Amino acid sequence: QVQLQESGPGLVKPSQSLSLTCTVSGGSITTNDYYWTWIRQPPGKGMEWIGYIAYSGSTYYGPSLKSHTSISRDTSRNQFTLQLSSVTPEDTAVYYCARWSSDFHANDYWGQGTQVTGSS
Repeated sequence: QVQLQESGPGLVKPSQSLSLTCTVSGGSITTNDYYWTWIRQPPGKGMEWIGYIAYSGSTYYGPSLKSHTSISRDTSRNQFTLQLSSVTPEDTAVYYCARWSSDFHANDYWGQGTQVTGSS
């Protein structure tokens, strides 16, 4: 059973950077054909796809956040990390990490989500 767990600060001041880590258990982030994604849901809005880091280490970002988003990984810890620079109150959201499966063409495992608020 694959499990994902987000961790990071709940409150980030505007203009500062946000760093969230997703720790994966029950499966390796280097296993072929899986893509490790970040998704967020602002209050009262739908899900917004942020980007992914693939099993190969390649990354891809959604156009709306591409300019201030970075996703990296630590294979020795089986973790991947989202960094969002120059946070604004509009970055307030519940942030989720998830595994996207090429076989199912869908996210098949999700973390529980973590609330991040951009506020002074």
